[in-house]
Amino acid sequence: MPKYIRSTATILALALGVAGVLLVLYAWRLPPFISAVAVTDNAYVRGQITLISPQLAGTVAEVPVQDFQQVKAGQLLVRLDDRIYVQRLNQAKATLAGQRAALASSEQQRRSGEARVASSEAQINSAQAALRTAEAGWHRVESLVGRGVVTQSEADERRAAFEQARAAVSQAQAALEVARQELAAVIVGRQSLEAAVEGAQAAVQLAEIDLQNTRIFAPRDGRLGEIGARAGQYVSVGTQLMALVPDRIWVVANFKETQLAGMKVGQPVVFTVDAFRHAGLTGRIERFAPAAGSEFSVLRPDNATGNFTKVAQRVPVRIAIDPGQDLAAELAPGMSVVVSVDTAAPAAAPAARAKAGGAGDGGPPDDSAVTGSGLGDAGGAT
Repeated sequence: MPKYIRSTATILALALGVAGVLLVLYAWRLPPFISAVAVTDNAYVRGQITLISPQLAGTVAEVPVQDFQQVKAGQLLVRLDDRIYVQRLNQAKATLAGQRAALASSEQQRRSGEARVASSEAQINSAQAALRTAEAGWHRVESLVGRGVVTQSEADERRAAFEQARAAVSQAQAALEVARQELAAVIVGRQSLEAAVEGAQAAVQLAEIDLQNTRIFAPRDGRLGEIGARAGQYVSVGTQLMALVPDRIWVVANFKETQLAGMKVGQPVVFTVDAFRHAGLTGRIERFAPAAGSEFSVLRPDNATGNFTKVAQRVPVRIAIDPGQDLAAELAPGMSVVVSVDTAAPAAAPAARAKAGGAGDGGPPDDSAVTGSGLGDAGGAT
């Protein structure tokens, strides 16, 4: 075989070998193909889904909304039949009126009792005056009986009048004590009636709350899911009628623990959305989960076994979506995205991060998005 043919085959084999090695190094991101960009397709759009349920049982009278409709805060979603609750409110108001009438009657009884006390005191004064007169008459007659100036019968009459006047004073004093006790009983009973009035007022307020709860309103702006309530349907407390998806959304990306080196809060993020033909959007790292996603699973892994295979864990990272992007309004919770983070990029200033976070999610700036992390972020782990 000619020498040049052998040389060409050798060179070709070496080239193929070097190409294979380079391909393996590139696939595994080994030197010299190490990249500062961390990429994961284990990422999804998240949102705060609110389940709408009634606080009381009743029959659905009206459902003025439709599936997937955009609603505003305070908009009527479901109206229950309120006839029973209207009558309960009327009944509570009638009970309150009766308790107030009883309280007013008690006030009249208190005033009558005070008048009886005053009358008894006047009767005591009158009886005491009569007693003084009868006592003076008896003392005058008593000194004249021994000298025979007055007869014994007249003396007996004066003494009987004196004893009768003294008994009248005792009787008037007893009547005053009775009047005072009756007044005290009226005052004590008034406290009970005042408590009954307050209880009746609370019952009216509870009935008003129940009547208000027959109308279910949207707690905030958002889009409805599938409507589960139908007119004529009987629902109980806690029945899920529909779901409301607010406009506030974010992205949770589950990066491998080996990809977290260099990631910081405030770093820019680029992500593509599968549903939009991989159209790109931007955002910034908002916060990190306090633990790996496996720590929040229902069945936590137990690696205390004889045979162990190390598996890289994933840590959820919450990403705030930058404002002013047209496609951001079309994102929906649950959509799959591919997230890329340049770990070599500098993080945004705290003031800029707070401003971007407040504008991007439709709410006020969140300080925890700048300095902290929350357990709620781990909910994005899958």
